Amino acid sequence: MKTQSKLSNPRDIRRRLGLNQQEFWGMIGVTQSGGSRYESGRSMPKPVQQLLRLVHVDRIDISRLTKADYEVISYLKTKPDLYRRIRTQATGTTTRVARATPVAARRTSVSARAA
Repeated sequence: MKTQSKLSNPRDIRRRLGLNQQEFWGMIGVTQSGGSRYESGRSMPKPVQQLLRLVHVDRIDISRLTKADYEVISYLKTKPDLYRRIRTQATGTTTRVARATPVAARRTSVSARAA
């Protein structure tokens, strides 16, 4: 099941976790009344969706994250091979990481194929 479809009904997630609205929404900085509106069908802003996914689906304790954690994540985004190696060691599984190909390299490969 796609993550987006898991988030389409936050009420179900909250009920599965056995939390009331104040507990559930408070963990991601949303008021109970705001959370109630999202549960009633009002669209959630993307940052709220991502926080909901991190905290309640992926079960990440965001209160423990630091600026240094964010800096490491930002650095790893520029090093897909390093990210893949660390993830494999940490989880024992491989992950496909999309690589950006520079425009000049794409032009060269296209013109080489045309010749």
